[in-house]
Amino acid sequence: MILLGSTGSIGTNTLEIARRYNLDIEVLVAGNSYELLNRQIKEFKPKYVVVKDKKTAEKIDFNNVLYGEESILEVLEKAESKLVVNALVGEAGLKPTLKAQELNKKIALANKESLVIAGKFIDTSNITPIDSEHFGLWYLLKNRECRVENGEKKHSQFSILNSQFKKLYITASGGALRDWEIDKIKKATLKDVLKHPNWSMGVKITIDSATMVNKLFELLEARWLFDTVNIDAFIETKSVIHALVEWKDGSTTAHISKTDMKLPIAYAVLEKVEDKILEPLNLLEIGSLEFRKIDSKRYLVWEIKDLLLNRPDLGIVINTANEYAIDKFLKEEINFSDISKIILKTLKKFEDIKLNSVNDIFETKKEVINYLKGEN
Repeated sequence: MILLGSTGSIGTNTLEIARRYNLDIEVLVAGNSYELLNRQIKEFKPKYVVVKDKKTAEKIDFNNVLYGEESILEVLEKAESKLVVNALVGEAGLKPTLKAQELNKKIALANKESLVIAGKFIDTSNITPIDSEHFGLWYLLKNRECRVENGEKKHSQFSILNSQFKKLYITASGGALRDWEIDKIKKATLKDVLKHPNWSMGVKITIDSATMVNKLFELLEARWLFDTVNIDAFIETKSVIHALVEWKDGSTTAHISKTDMKLPIAYAVLEKVEDKILEPLNLLEIGSLEFRKIDSKRYLVWEIKDLLLNRPDLGIVINTANEYAIDKFLKEEINFSDISKIILKTLKKFEDIKLNSVNDIFETKKEVINYLKGEN
């Protein structure tokens, strides 16, 4: 396989699966965690290695190390592997996704931004999601018959199932401030926001969890992956239910498991899994579950959920405004609630945008950044 983002959480878990099943790693792409990457190179002996910059490349124990965004695209063309695991963080993952699609490679996708900002230009029929919630939906839907007519290109491998399910649901933890009094949320410090109730994650995604931007983006991803706007989310405080499908016959099925990325990774890279990847949950030990509505008074961005699902071109606007606002929050230039307010204000300014090409994405990003700098 080609592994993009080998030193991150998804990357290291992917290599655990590769180690267990003796899978070949043709390409390793990483940022600047050179010590871990050197250990990975020694063990997996890839044919190509790409890192973020020249300074990092000089610290890698490998002949002819490449660096930079263009080198990733170059290696994708050279590599013989038909599977790309894209675990790159942020917009850096978009061009590799588009390139892998152009080369007709199978994509195991953990890069959120690919679909959030460019889902309109991505054929998801060759994508398997590596994400607890989207994998949960995929897992529930995959056993339903979904044939695609020969020669007909489908935007989603699940398009035909739209006639069978009524609604898809993903779950949210609620983030660090889910139990705070609403009028105190705006005073939350970075330290407060990073105290996630269920697990430890990176800074940005933990902030996105607290604002509910992360779940907003996951709904948009699901819109593209499963070709439907009939998708919603609610809070499940213990994070053991990841996704649910409500069928038209009145029944609902749920995907319940421990939160461990090795399960979706195993399905994405092996296609068929017959071994036990995780220890099963003991529901008696869990005891009870609690479900909550996502309240737009607590999570201000939730008011734009339906607008985003019906006008997905706005993904690039929200993503850009969110990154800008988080940067200002980290610099203590704004308070926590201002992150959501900046997103909503920016969305109103760019509500009528329409993307006609991939280039429009990058042009819109520039416009949004210029607007934000002018306003703040």
